[in-house]
Amino acid sequence: MALMTVTEVATFLAIQDIRVERLARENLLVAAGKDDNGKPMFDEEDVKRYKILAERLGGI
Repeated sequence: MALMTVTEVATFLAIQDIRVERLARENLLVAAGKDDNGKPMFDEEDVKRYKILAERLGGI
């Protein structure tokens, strides 16, 4: 399981960091844990599945 930071997820999804944090707060993108600074970390496979779902629903 590869973990991605907020910035890596934002780059992958082509959105801003703050939006990734909001997705985590709203449980639309579930965090797999937290880093040393308390920021959420995400499983790479979950992020890929979220991107596919969001594209099917009309975009991120």
